[in-house]
Amino acid sequence: MYTREEISRLKQAFWTAFGKYMQPVLSAEGIPANWINYKTGAPGIQFKMDADRDQAVIMILLSHKNADVQLSHYDQLVQLKAMLEEALGENDWVWQEAAVDSSGRLTSAVSKTLPGVNVLKQADWPTIISFLKPRILALDEFWSMVKHSFEQ
Repeated sequence: MYTREEISRLKQAFWTAFGKYMQPVLSAEGIPANWINYKTGAPGIQFKMDADRDQAVIMILLSHKNADVQLSHYDQLVQLKAMLEEALGENDWVWQEAAVDSSGRLTSAVSKTLPGVNVLKQADWPTIISFLKPRILALDEFWSMVKHSFEQ
């Protein structure tokens, strides 16, 4: 068993290692990017990555404070689904129009999960990184092509 402090330390060590690994990689627009805290520039639209004891996940999270805007963003993503799948090179992402986050807020998400990995095991880090890296880069490429359509 791990203590809370050990879990926190190991997760922080993973994200620090991932950040250092990704630091030299430029965005689709050729500029440096903070891959861990990717900024879309659109309120209520985030690219989020997480890893825990059971899985790693990457997602487009829609959590706009105005529910109508959030649903409009989701509808826009649905319309751009073929373009997103082409950028990702895969079509098995999970689409959730309505979900409730841990704070009880209504969200929408498009996500992909890698089961069976544990961020607390350093031996799993290469597998997690190999899962996250190409997908965050593909999301960045997709976003560089479509972000103007989400600006309000």
